[in-house]
Amino acid sequence: MKRILLPTDFSDNAYNAIEYAVQFFKEDKVTFYLLNTFTPVSYHSGYLIESPTLYGLEDVAMANSKRDIERIEEKIKKEFSNQNHEFVRLSAFNTFIGEIKDVIDRYSIDLIVMGTKGATGAKEVFIGTHTMYTIKKAKCPVIAVPSGFEYEEPKEVLFPTDYNLSKSNTYLPLIKEICEKHICRLNILNAYYGVPLNTQQEEIKNFLDEYFKDNAHIFHIAEGVDVLEAVEDFQKKYKINLLIMIHNKHSFFENLLFTPVINQIAYHTHIPFLVIPSEKRVRS
Repeated sequence: MKRILLPTDFSDNAYNAIEYAVQFFKEDKVTFYLLNTFTPVSYHSGYLIESPTLYGLEDVAMANSKRDIERIEEKIKKEFSNQNHEFVRLSAFNTFIGEIKDVIDRYSIDLIVMGTKGATGAKEVFIGTHTMYTIKKAKCPVIAVPSGFEYEEPKEVLFPTDYNLSKSNTYLPLIKEICEKHICRLNILNAYYGVPLNTQQEEIKNFLDEYFKDNAHIFHIAEGVDVLEAVEDFQKKYKINLLIMIHNKHSFFENLLFTPVINQIAYHTHIPFLVIPSEKRVRS
C-alpha cells in the first residue's frame, strides 16, 4: 500500500492538488495523510518565554485545524468515493518544513502531492516557497500541481535528463509504474550544447532504453537551448500531461551562482511536475 502525504492550508490551491492525487492514484491502494501545520498569529517572544497554555491559543488553533481537516476528508470521500483509499488526519503545531520532514520519517511516506501557485517575474522569490522548500528538503518524490490545473490522465510524459543519474535510484521504478498504469509514452529529452555525451552518459542512455523497453518511449534532442527553453519549447509542440525530473544535490557555490534548473521549471511549468530526489540527496 502506498503512503502519500497531502499537505493542506485549506486553500482552493491545496484542495486542487488533493483532487489530482486521488484521481492519479484511483487504481492504487493508498493511505493518504492529510496534514495541516499551524502557529498562532500572536506567536512571539513572549509566547515562547511563557507557557502557551496560558493563552489557550494552541488549543484553539489545534481544534480549528482538526475540524477543517475532517471537513476536507468528508468532502473528498463524497466527491471521490474509493474503497482503495484510506485517510489519516494530522494537525501539528510546527513549522511547515519541520513537520513535513518528521511525517516522512514517522510514516515512511512514499510521495508528497501539493499545490503550487507558480510565478512570473520578480514574484518568483515570494510565490511557491513551501513547494520549493519541500522539493529541496524532502527525501522522497514530490508532485507539484499548478493552481487551477484540472486533472488529465498522463498520456504524454516529459522526462528531461542530462543522463547523469544513478541506475540504482530508489525511485526510478515510480516512473516505470506511472508509464505502465497510465499506458503513457515517456519522452526522454536531452539539451545538446555541442558537446557529445561522454561514455558514462551513453551508458545511462542505453540503460534507460533497456529499462523502459516494455514502455513506449522516445529519445529527443534539443539543440542550442538550455534545459528550461527545451522544456518550454517541447510543451508548446506536444500535449504533455506530466513533467518528471531528477533533482541532483547542488553544492553551496552552484546554488549561489546559478539558479538550479529544478527551481526555474517548478516556477514556470503549467502542468504537474514530479521531482525525484537523486540517490545522493536521499543519502545526504
